[in-house]
Amino acid sequence: MSGVKELAYVVYEVSDLADWEHFAAGLLGMQVGHKGAGSIGFRTDEKAYRWLCTEGPADDLAATGYLVDSGSSLDRIVEKLRGAGVEVTEGGSALATARQVDRIVITADPLGNRLELVTGFTDAETPFHSDALLGRFVTGSGGAGHEVLVSKGVSREEYLAFYMDILGFRISDFIVEEVAPGIVADVVFLHCNPRHHSVAFGNMPHPKKMHHFMVEVSDIRDVGMAYDRCMDAKQPFEMTLGMHPNDRMFSFYVRTPSGFSVEYGWGGLLIDDETWQVETLGKLSSWGHRPPEMVHGLLGQAPFTNTPPEGAR
Repeated sequence: MSGVKELAYVVYEVSDLADWEHFAAGLLGMQVGHKGAGSIGFRTDEKAYRWLCTEGPADDLAATGYLVDSGSSLDRIVEKLRGAGVEVTEGGSALATARQVDRIVITADPLGNRLELVTGFTDAETPFHSDALLGRFVTGSGGAGHEVLVSKGVSREEYLAFYMDILGFRISDFIVEEVAPGIVADVVFLHCNPRHHSVAFGNMPHPKKMHHFMVEVSDIRDVGMAYDRCMDAKQPFEMTLGMHPNDRMFSFYVRTPSGFSVEYGWGGLLIDDETWQVETLGKLSSWGHRPPEMVHGLLGQAPFTNTPPEGAR
């Protein structure tokens, strides 16, 4: 597959860098890569960073960085973008230095999300280390993880043409489920390498550009330990432990300090394009992934706290 090779990094504009440091490093087990005036980078592997948080009021996704396999491939993508009437600009040396890449090109997808197409993403000078993890984060040829973006009414044909015809993504599968009377979740999942999906799109009622970003770990015990750390810290959850039917990810969803979520998972399925068959599935989760308020109702007590129920002291 030529063109985009992986989701290399994401940039978030966040209102509280200290909260994000506690969340990403303290709870999720990432390593602080660098701290500067108004920004902080977080590492999950040998790269200089995978998440970059810059200070600002948006509390939302600011940019997605996609690694392209070569300069000639990037030139071809730029030509396709301009041929389709999409605005493209060269990022210049200052931005390339800040993002720690050799070259950077800036464009936007049909949803208005800023995309940074890059070559030569830099490794850090020191090995990755996390005191919290038993294993490691799963990146490598699969990139930083995946993101699920809110399509906000933009037609599927329009954004699929952009991501598939220009950037070279392929459809993994679809999930269509009526999650409440009259409310249908209709999500399409796309891949650019063996990771089941690097990006997905759903037309869902959500105030942010991003519904969630997924990070994967190599040791299932790290999912449970991160779950406990988030509970102990009383970090708000979006969904409990569960598993998806398409990528087979065992995971939970926890809210970031900026309001969108992180999926923290293990065991994601890899795709072989020679044998993969696109399907439409009818459920977002095979089991679990329940909203905390549902668990609260079942247990009859406040969820995710260390306070025992009345009479149990």
